[in-house]
Amino acid sequence: METNAYVYDTKIGKIGITESGGNITGVYFDYTTIPEDFVREETSLLEKASKQLNEYLDGKRTVFDLPLKPEGTAFEKSCWNALLAIPYGETRTYGEQAKAVGNPKASRAVGRANSMNPISIFIPCHRVIGANGSLTGFGGGLDMKKTLLELEKKTILQKGLASDLFSE
Repeated sequence: METNAYVYDTKIGKIGITESGGNITGVYFDYTTIPEDFVREETSLLEKASKQLNEYLDGKRTVFDLPLKPEGTAFEKSCWNALLAIPYGETRTYGEQAKAVGNPKASRAVGRANSMNPISIFIPCHRVIGANGSLTGFGGGLDMKKTLLELEKKTILQKGLASDLFSE
């Protein structure tokens, strides 16, 4: 099965997105690490993913509507599904995520699974923080994680303010 990849310019830098068989399979902050055997061609699905990513970065989208197919173990996939349940603008600790996957003592394993998430942002591993509220590991780097969390909080505040203005 052919895997396509395309690199997009975004507000947060160049981002590579891959798809195979009609599903998004990867997001690359370091687009130079996209495997050489991927076909460098934009597909309609990659274009849709790029559009949704840019809407997200502009604060216009809080939920993605894309077919995602991350490759990983059953445990990793259960962790990634738990990530999808974290609402936009909110965070969870690794311990809370471990409880969500039914293994409350597995916070370190959850952290490792999150680090293996191949579809960052679309599967929001940036929403998981340390037990003390600190920002911890993220494939795009801690500055990127902070940027994404701040973007979501700013969007929530703006939407909250807008709804308060017209609530009468």
